Amino acid sequence: MEQPNVRSAIRAALPIVDWVGNYRPEWLVQDAFAGVALWAVMVPEGMAYSGIVGVPSIMGLTTIVPALLAYALFGSSRQLVVGPDTATGLISALTVGAIASQGTAQFNSLTSSLAVLIGALFLISGFLRMGWVASFIPTPVMRGFIEGLVYVTIIGQVPQLLGINGSAGNFFKRLGNILVHLDDMSLAPALTGLISLLAMMLLRRLNPRVPAPLLVMALATIAIGVLGGEATGVHVAGHIPSGLPNVVLPNLDPAIWVQLAPGALAIVMVGYAEALGAAKAAALENGGNIDPNQELVAHGPANILSGLLGGFLVVGSLSKTSVAMAAGARTQAANLVAALLCFLTLFFLTPLFRTVPQPALAAVVIAAMLHLSTPRYLRDLFRRSPWSFVNGIIVVAGELVLGVPQGIVLGVVISILTLIYHASHPLSSEVGQLPGTEAYRDIHLHPEAKTFAGLLIWRVGGDLFFASIGRMITLLKASLTARPGLRCVLLDLGSVNFIDVSATDELFALIKELQGIGVTVAFSRVRDPVRDSMRLGGIEKLVGPSGFHERTTDGVRSWLHESNEPSYS
Repeated sequence: MEQPNVRSAIRAALPIVDWVGNYRPEWLVQDAFAGVALWAVMVPEGMAYSGIVGVPSIMGLTTIVPALLAYALFGSSRQLVVGPDTATGLISALTVGAIASQGTAQFNSLTSSLAVLIGALFLISGFLRMGWVASFIPTPVMRGFIEGLVYVTIIGQVPQLLGINGSAGNFFKRLGNILVHLDDMSLAPALTGLISLLAMMLLRRLNPRVPAPLLVMALATIAIGVLGGEATGVHVAGHIPSGLPNVVLPNLDPAIWVQLAPGALAIVMVGYAEALGAAKAAALENGGNIDPNQELVAHGPANILSGLLGGFLVVGSLSKTSVAMAAGARTQAANLVAALLCFLTLFFLTPLFRTVPQPALAAVVIAAMLHLSTPRYLRDLFRRSPWSFVNGIIVVAGELVLGVPQGIVLGVVISILTLIYHASHPLSSEVGQLPGTEAYRDIHLHPEAKTFAGLLIWRVGGDLFFASIGRMITLLKASLTARPGLRCVLLDLGSVNFIDVSATDELFALIKELQGIGVTVAFSRVRDPVRDSMRLGGIEKLVGPSGFHERTTDGVRSWLHESNEPSYS
């Protein structure tokens, strides 16, 4: 009995054991091809995303290998790809930039320390089984957050694309700086950047399977090299060291960790939501089970190892996962092949990337961000739910005007306020019986539903607690006023899973008040935990056991039997 338990524990902690044990030889070719495709995309994107994070290009390459290896060992998804990410990368740059100046050794070191902290938070969250936290960010808010990040990231890359000086500040300040300095634009960098961007977009439209970042960077590098390198006025990546990365111990100053913590928490929440969405999308297309808590655990060592080896943060990426799936990846073996190729790149191929034009790297980032932009979703959202559309737009505006960290906080606050509003405003209503059935529906939505003389059937739309009971009672009393002559209220609690002490006390007081004016109260479809709370609160004794019915129909029949009154429309 002990051995199966040990085996199950190992499989739960190391999902790789499960898929390796079921691996089929015919998958190897597909996984190998997908690994090559991933390598062709992740190397140039790793270098390009280093610009978003604000660190040297080599850190982008260093990040890839440990992240892919760690996730392959611990991840529950067979196709998810982890790596550098645009959205969380920008949060990293802003978080570290509040402590150190970009371009300094301290900035680079703190970026790696931030990755270690992020990994620790992922691990702790996984061990505490907090995978449910990501559900607190609604899709419209997340989409608005990503849309705002698209604009902020692009405006930050445009100066590098055009070869002009950039500036700090919010979106509009950076936009103003670009417009003011357009006259300073050099022809060679601008042509390099714009042609690279156009080529990236055309290749993705014509043949998404082509590794557009690698191809565009290779052609741009060759062209600038033939024309004379930096003598053309185009800045290049410069020296990129080869060989094994050095171990970088994180900064252990508690004061620094306190300053990094808010950004780390934001990255964990946003990155996890993005990663879980990508993992679920892959599982829906190719099968497999996703363990939300194991995904948190897997992101822990992926980030910790990346930070300790001089890299930066990683999260699961939908765009990179899509590349792997399009190339036919069946398992994490594709990630292992990509990790091996990236490792060989660090040893032997870095000299090839030293003359990569900076405008081409900016083009790779901008093309990736344009791919993430979903204005059509926002348009559809306006049609489906104007309130959700407003929430998304508020987050976008917050990022553009206040900044990305403030936009994140605004999005979380909106999500929590929305949750509180819906929880405290259950959709309670008077219901009537649909003709010829035992179904009961809102009489305002179903005018054909019949009501009964002297009886009000009231369906409570959600849990009853201190924040919701007041509104429910107010609406109920309004319906009582609109129906003079009522002698019984039948409360349908089929949607109530929980009732707290405050709600029990207020409901007790309401029943006493109604009984005082000759109106009895009965209940239907009361769940056992709710019935227990009502018994402890004295409601069952006040109403009597006969006042509780298994079905709403039973409550209606009981009233009709007692009153001998016919139904009416």
